[in-house]
Amino acid sequence: MWTAAESTGATPSGDFLTMTKWLGVSLLVIILDQLSKYVANAQLVYAEPLTVLPSFNLTLLYNRGAAFSFLSDAGGWQRWFFVAISFIAAIFLTFWLRKLKSEQWALALALSLVIGGAVGNLVDRLWFGYVIDFIQLYYKSFYWPAFNIADSAITVGAVLLVWDGLFASRTHPDT
Repeated sequence: MWTAAESTGATPSGDFLTMTKWLGVSLLVIILDQLSKYVANAQLVYAEPLTVLPSFNLTLLYNRGAAFSFLSDAGGWQRWFFVAISFIAAIFLTFWLRKLKSEQWALALALSLVIGGAVGNLVDRLWFGYVIDFIQLYYKSFYWPAFNIADSAITVGAVLLVWDGLFASRTHPDT
């Protein structure tokens, strides 16, 4: 079927192969996240830091809340709240990803990373009722809250979303 996008040479990334590529990025994030959490949970002792480098520990912690343990002591309802938010966000972002043009690769990468991270943490919440965190960065007595690969993917994806929002119109004025 002929579309207006074909006549301009722009190919929506919603075609099967392109969507497969970007969802493959999401799947890779999920696999790396889940494997790393499995190893951390199996090899680390809860709340006992294992020094890797100066300012970098591996420390197994369980987060029942959101970022920075927000709502971690809310009594249990937050588990299902964050499950719902993660699920809705992943669906919304997948539909957004499907509508992108092929030249919007930075935005597609950003969405793919956020989707993978959201689903990685969603799996933990469904399976355990909490998110497994194990990466701990610190400087002197300041400790950044522990995080995981899914959190890292979400953060990098969010930064790319902001970057794309600020600079995409300069590189693709018609998008």
